[in-house]
Amino acid sequence: MEIVNVELGDRAYPIYVGAGCLEDLGPRLAQTGGEKRMAVVTNSTVASLYLEPVTRTLTGAGFDPAVVQIPDGEEHKNLAWLAFVYDRLIDAGVDRGGSVVALGGGVVGDLAGFAAATYLRGIDLVQVPTTLLAQIDSSIGGKTGVNHPAGKNLLGAFKQPRFVLADVECLRTLPRREYVAGLAEVVKTGAILDAELFALLEAELPDILRQERDLLVRVVRRCCQLKALVVAEDETEGGYRAILNFGHTLGHAIESLTDYTTFLHGEAVAIGMVAAARVSQQLGFCDATTVRRLSTLVDRCGLPTEVPSDLEREALALAMRTDKKALGGSIKFVCLEGIGRTRFERLGCDEIVRYI
Repeated sequence: MEIVNVELGDRAYPIYVGAGCLEDLGPRLAQTGGEKRMAVVTNSTVASLYLEPVTRTLTGAGFDPAVVQIPDGEEHKNLAWLAFVYDRLIDAGVDRGGSVVALGGGVVGDLAGFAAATYLRGIDLVQVPTTLLAQIDSSIGGKTGVNHPAGKNLLGAFKQPRFVLADVECLRTLPRREYVAGLAEVVKTGAILDAELFALLEAELPDILRQERDLLVRVVRRCCQLKALVVAEDETEGGYRAILNFGHTLGHAIESLTDYTTFLHGEAVAIGMVAAARVSQQLGFCDATTVRRLSTLVDRCGLPTEVPSDLEREALALAMRTDKKALGGSIKFVCLEGIGRTRFERLGCDEIVRYI
């Protein structure tokens, strides 16, 4: 098992990355202390695959886990299902010494994390991500929240977990589309932070698509290391951490305009990244080779690269204006200067859609 540390002073925590390490959850949680009564929040799909081994390792470590199960899908990351989680925690008698284990992908992690951040003014959280996107991104750094009809993740809180446990063997049960969508965040990480990682993806993509175990552990660990460094530099996104929003400004707008049902998050981000690279080229910040390398790699992953033709530019601009990161109608936009190099540029929403 590989260990990556997120250095946040008294809120520091480890990320455990390995293959077949799900059984370590109970002993790891026992090391942190806490009450035996706790809750596992998951969804119906993940529950059918991993709830039994997770409850087994927890009960084996002396815990008494209640199970809170929500439906699968981004459309359930809302206030109604957050209230459902609160109700189940209350019914189960989880108190301030208890904890929440988020077992699932980004939706479960965000929803369960927000519940842990606010239930009884905050109880412990453990992230057990089962998707690629969650293992390298959403489970790390403390961002939690739910969607609002006006935009994605408009309601939320920062809640750092006690630890993250990422078992790459869980990725083998992902639908192909979900796994490929997660690769968008891997590509993003290389594009903005690590030219060597980007080159590795270009060279070894067939093996990554086949989920060659040792290579996958290596890629997930490196992405976690890079995310941990960014979070340690800027925990609450006051500045530098906004670099991680590359591709997300337009991606979130596309998700919102399609009611979170047409594109998976990674697919929308893939479109947003290619568009952001084109904006960067239009502004003179990067060259055509950079745009071509990014677009080619995204396409080789099997991800979309073009903004849907039926989405009007005016609607995209309006959706971006309601993004929680918008300020006075403009966005702190992440532009590429080259693979592994970025810059921030304050751009108006109308200006962004004009360039794409």
